[in-house]
Amino acid sequence: MSARTTTTLEQGARWTWSIAGTEDDVVLLQLSGAWLMHEHLPGRAAIERELHGRPNARALAFDTRGLDDWDSGFVVFVRQAVNVGKSFHMRVDLAGLPPGVQKLLDLADAVPARDTGRRSRPLPLLDRLGGTAIRTAQQARAMITFLGDACLALGRFASGRARVRRADLLVTIQEAGPEALGIVSLISFLVGLILAYVGAVQLRRFGAEIYVADLVGIAMARQMGAIMTGIIVAGRTGAAYAAQLGTMRVNEEIDAVQTMGISPIEFLVLPRMLGLIVMMPLLTVYADLVGILGGAVVGTGMLKLGFVPYWNRTWVAVDLSDFAVGLISASVFGILVAIAGCLRGMQSGRSSAAVGLAATSAVVTGIVFIVVADAILTVIYDAIGL
Repeated sequence: MSARTTTTLEQGARWTWSIAGTEDDVVLLQLSGAWLMHEHLPGRAAIERELHGRPNARALAFDTRGLDDWDSGFVVFVRQAVNVGKSFHMRVDLAGLPPGVQKLLDLADAVPARDTGRRSRPLPLLDRLGGTAIRTAQQARAMITFLGDACLALGRFASGRARVRRADLLVTIQEAGPEALGIVSLISFLVGLILAYVGAVQLRRFGAEIYVADLVGIAMARQMGAIMTGIIVAGRTGAAYAAQLGTMRVNEEIDAVQTMGISPIEFLVLPRMLGLIVMMPLLTVYADLVGILGGAVVGTGMLKLGFVPYWNRTWVAVDLSDFAVGLISASVFGILVAIAGCLRGMQSGRSSAAVGLAATSAVVTGIVFIVVADAILTVIYDAIGL
């Protein structure tokens, strides 16, 4: 056996190592002393430098009979030595290591490293653009697939063949509708009050305070009632749907439903979608009325218009076409919020952090859908004369 001793890298260090080559083309890494993290242990570069001069070596082994003490720094050193040996196409023998180190290395190999997306150096621009394009295409494909499955489930429900429990449907209607009346009342009343106050400040200059009723009534019926209700539902019900389905994913309840041969889209997603689609227009009508009431408070209290003149002016200014526009928008918003919440919930990972991310993503996706859909619908209403 020919041996070559490598001196310690730090003066006064309590560890030593030497590398010996055997006749069987095995490199024996002999380690002794105290291998502790604060002892400035050798790194990967030093190991590569020592093994690079042995091109005929076919295996790497360890001799730790002289080892006095070790901690996680020693485990890191050994892991680096193993990786370097494999990069030189060496067979690695861990039999000479302490049993505790062997168990830690086995555990590290059993659990794959997770890509957290954090890198010390940013990727080149083309790499980032390509990754973004690929992720966008994958998300678009997943959304289209989910929409197709949801449409098929709605078709089966219409024909009476969907596996939906009536109790689940009634519970989702209760959660999406009556339980949301409190927050919808508060927000709608304040929005109507704010619109009336802003309009009153400007119209008072021209002595046209009575037209505050037109402003509040038309704004609430056509736009603000549906938009504010949609945003409230996205933050409340959409996030709840994502959290519920994400928790079911973590607890493997969705896997159990699939194992029993039941479609999760029909059994879990469809009741939530139907509940929100049914209740969203009703909540919007309620929000319109409460918002008009909030404007009336400003009109009668601040502008001294009187409740009857204010109500008569609102009745003249707002017609059924304005409410129809708001109800159409509300129906579309309800579908989009239900899709966003259920989609993110079904896509959730299997950890508690993933459930929180799914709920956050559902809210953001739902609000973006609402704003984009409202812009498109506004153009369509103008084109058809509504």
